Amino acid sequence: MAATVPDAPGELGPRGGTAGEVFRAFLKLGLTSFGGPIAHLGYFRDELVTRRKWIDEAGYADLVALCQFLPGPASSQVGFALGLLRGGPIGAFAAWAAFTLPSALLLVLFAYSATAFDGRLGVGLLHGLKIVAVAVVAQAVWGMARSLARDRERASIALVAVLLVVTLAGSVGQVAAIVVGALGGLWLCRHAPAATVGHLAFPVSKRAGLIALALFFLLLVSLPLLAAASSSQGVALLDAFYRAGSLVFGGGHVVLPLLEAEVVRPGWVGPDAFLAGYGAAQAVPGPLFTFAAYLGAVMGPEPDGLVGAVICLVAVFLPGFLLLIGALPFWDAFRTRPKAQAAMRGANAAVVGILGAALYDPVWTSAVLGPYDFALALAGFVLLTIWKAPPWIVVLLMGLGGMSLSLTTATV
Repeated sequence: MAATVPDAPGELGPRGGTAGEVFRAFLKLGLTSFGGPIAHLGYFRDELVTRRKWIDEAGYADLVALCQFLPGPASSQVGFALGLLRGGPIGAFAAWAAFTLPSALLLVLFAYSATAFDGRLGVGLLHGLKIVAVAVVAQAVWGMARSLARDRERASIALVAVLLVVTLAGSVGQVAAIVVGALGGLWLCRHAPAATVGHLAFPVSKRAGLIALALFFLLLVSLPLLAAASSSQGVALLDAFYRAGSLVFGGGHVVLPLLEAEVVRPGWVGPDAFLAGYGAAQAVPGPLFTFAAYLGAVMGPEPDGLVGAVICLVAVFLPGFLLLIGALPFWDAFRTRPKAQAAMRGANAAVVGILGAALYDPVWTSAVLGPYDFALALAGFVLLTIWKAPPWIVVLLMGLGGMSLSLTTATV
């Protein structure tokens, strides 16, 4: 990695900060950033662009564009890059750890307290959390469709993606949907106006970028082979969560169907525990990818608990960071190409279809079991989309609603 890049309008360059400074800034963000990846990017801008002035507006916008283009958790990738910018490689790790660990620890604690939810109120609370997942995923599908599939061509790509996902079970269907979406974008979206791009310069050498890309693909290919050749459940976890993290286009909610295919269908995590954890993840600050820590903690086969949480958490974040480092030296030239922009329009439309399929199965089919559940889920959707209520408030209300429904059905 290069040590210096001159600071100029629209460019990124190191500003001589320390890893400790980066950790403190991102710990504050990790404790207070509610609302999902788009909200996180707003928090980053307020704290690091406007107040601390680590980077200018044009450079920040270019960095956000890159992270939204790549698979992975966009807000965490932006934070990782800003930590790298400010404090070097140690700063990048400090930014990730400080932003991620608060929510990861809260979700692990939730996983350990699962036995406290065996009574009627506890069952009702967990059911309420599953209903939260319906409202949150419906909101994500609605918002993403309006921005990523708003014309006939991209809406058609999204529909084909739904058909592929429901026809080809598991991650095979999801990978096929993204590939077909990209190819469809090259065909159907090639005449769309080119996106306006600025200049992006970042202190990562081409050699470092190529090493990161090589490592990304090496792990993507070798982990499934290692998992098949060995009986190690730890390697199987690494493979499953690394693969899921490698395919997440379009935001943190898209990890839901990918992880469901990897952990619920093999029987590692029950569907009820899966959706309850996903609902709980809406109530904590920080990145939604920390849902992986919860899954690792509640995993049926060992390693589970804290060890499983660490394995799953690292594995799901790692591919996005490797791709980010690999793309930084080449992004400026690549993103100006019309074919690349067309392919990404199609891939993003396919993501809408993937998430739409997940809204039905497993989210809807596992949570909405009657008319009262439907009414509660609809109330949560209206609170999120019309009233713009903070997600943690919706989680609280849906949890109370689930407990109320449980008590009502018990007395009927």
